[in-house]
Amino acid sequence: MIDFHQVTKVYPDGHVALRGLDLHVAAARTTALLGPSGCGKTTTLKLVNRLISPSRGTVCVDGKNVAASDVITLRRQIGYVVQDGGLFPHLTAGENIEVVPKLLGWDGKRREQRNEELFDLVGLDLSVHGRRYPAELSGGQRQRVGLARALAADPPIVLMDEPFGALDPLTRRRMQREFRELAERLRKTVLLVTHDVEEAFLLASHVAVMAEGALVQLGSAEEVRRNPISDFVAEFVREARSAAC
Repeated sequence: MIDFHQVTKVYPDGHVALRGLDLHVAAARTTALLGPSGCGKTTTLKLVNRLISPSRGTVCVDGKNVAASDVITLRRQIGYVVQDGGLFPHLTAGENIEVVPKLLGWDGKRREQRNEELFDLVGLDLSVHGRRYPAELSGGQRQRVGLARALAADPPIVLMDEPFGALDPLTRRRMQREFRELAERLRKTVLLVTHDVEEAFLLASHVAVMAEGALVQLGSAEEVRRNPISDFVAEFVREARSAAC
């Protein structure tokens, strides 16, 4: 579904965020980009929906170079979830979810039906939470609405940048479990950025470990856990085991 071919990204200040990245993100699965801060995870994610562009190399979605795609059309076909939901503060929860369907020209009845489906999907009550503004929702509720908004137009790809990082530990673990169940049902192609090793192994079927702008290891979560190919990866695995204990 998503392929990075020899992608390098150098920012104007000279910082090299990615160094010849080759990465295949499998369709209909959740792949976690795992690594320490500054390793290039978020840069990799933002290349998919063209929030940034590569200095060299190509990023392809469904075999098509995203650089050749209309950027507005591309972004409307990709869900995007950030910390704390990233909601528009001046819109109610229901209005936030309707943003992309409105841009796509959906009529009111279709938008209303989709809102009902999505609120039910993320475990919220449309009649109660749909009329509230983001400031009137808890952190967990905002994150649920953010996820619902990303799914509103039923995109095949969902990008998630530290989506549960702003939540308290108990809410975070509950949201992680619920997201895992949801992802298994919906079969979206999900690319998840996290520095939380336990989260990566819990949510993702595949894990891409990154360091200093390069891919260190890519494999199923179980493969990476059982057979780390370097001391660097092994340290991450040990961290996950320690957290589980």
